[in-house]
Amino acid sequence: MRRPLLPAALAALLALAAATPAAAQPAGGGATGNVASGSALGPAAERRMTAALAAVAPKVVAWRRDIHQHPELGNRETRTAALVAAHLRALGLEVRTGVATTGVVGVLRGGRPGKTVALRADMDALPVTEQVDLPFASKVQTDYNGQRVGVMHACGHDLHVAMLMGAAEVLAGMKAELPGTVVFVFQPAEEGPPAGEPGGAMQMLKEGVFDNPRPDAAFGLHVGVTNAEVGRLSYRPLGLMAAADFFTITVRGRQTHGATPWAGVDPVAVGAQIVQGIQTIVSRQLDLTVAPAVVTVGAFSAGIRNNIIPDSAVLLGTIRTFDPAMRREVAARLRRTAEGIAASAGATVTVDVQERTPVTSNDPALTARMAATLARAAGPAGAGETRPVTGAEDFGYFAERVPGLFVFVGVRPKGSPESAFVSNHSPKFFADEGALPVGTRALVALATDFLGGR
Repeated sequence: MRRPLLPAALAALLALAAATPAAAQPAGGGATGNVASGSALGPAAERRMTAALAAVAPKVVAWRRDIHQHPELGNRETRTAALVAAHLRALGLEVRTGVATTGVVGVLRGGRPGKTVALRADMDALPVTEQVDLPFASKVQTDYNGQRVGVMHACGHDLHVAMLMGAAEVLAGMKAELPGTVVFVFQPAEEGPPAGEPGGAMQMLKEGVFDNPRPDAAFGLHVGVTNAEVGRLSYRPLGLMAAADFFTITVRGRQTHGATPWAGVDPVAVGAQIVQGIQTIVSRQLDLTVAPAVVTVGAFSAGIRNNIIPDSAVLLGTIRTFDPAMRREVAARLRRTAEGIAASAGATVTVDVQERTPVTSNDPALTARMAATLARAAGPAGAGETRPVTGAEDFGYFAERVPGLFVFVGVRPKGSPESAFVSNHSPKFFADEGALPVGTRALVALATDFLGGR
């Protein structure tokens, strides 16, 4: 059941954001850099944009901390969605709610004709118990897959939402000068919806998020991922993040006493051989000069007792690829390897491979066009190309529909060693808030420069 944020509570939160003292502004990355200079807007609009970015910075910090303290899992982001929707309505945007269950879409139509650009942030948290000592650390618990779990923004989506809320406020204040339309997409369930439910970017597209108006380009940001210092913007043309497929291998043998293994067929031994065998797919069967690939078994379950060989064993894993042909080849070789090993032992096997997300591929022309914009937005922290990342992101679905550019924002505290960075999805993931003004500036600059024809 959806529980909208109470108006009084929302008003209190917005008042808190507006009253956040300058001391709360994050260090590192800078909060007020004049990255508008050289943009596609006129000088007067540039000055207003710079001032608006400085004014919204403490609100972005307050929003981020509030969302971090109240995380919600995929398709359950009711409080976060209510906060976002109320903010967009207060800015005078056209707002749709309940898109792909809890998604929010805001449309800002500029005062001058032009193209349409989409800016996207994901809203969901993870079933992780936070271990970071913050005054706004999450204490939330919920039920997930039949277990009581902690909930944490261990992937930084709280920063994404806050930055896009800030960008919406800045761009709404420039409506008269804006040559075109901006679609703000606040997406649920990027980490995956609950079992049996649709969700995420694909579901938003199915429900028409890019239909009216249809964007000419889409931009998105993600904090962390690489161990770059706070505020650095990283990107690459074509494959930035991998396609992700999940697989289930079920081995069926014949149960028997553990003291007489010859009387049955041992699915545990067969499963262990399959784990070893499928590692040769990447190491010995793929041409890795084409693109990298990963095959990982993350779970292996079988039996309930030490002296009983069970009937079956189940392996769960993931495949990561950057090349469509290689993606199909890995799935075929996975089946062939598992079936061959099982047959050699007298067992049977079923292999189920589910395609989850496509490659997050940045349009080369768009990437080249916006490189100077990103360099200005990053300021002293810098911007530049990075290596491919074998993690996955369903922004790739948006980038399949329209030209897209996805950018990483560094969150490792300035001056800290690279070895100190704790990756996303960890209970100890920490994001330096100095990334917030840089990401907000980048979103605003990408939108205005694209619409302005740079």
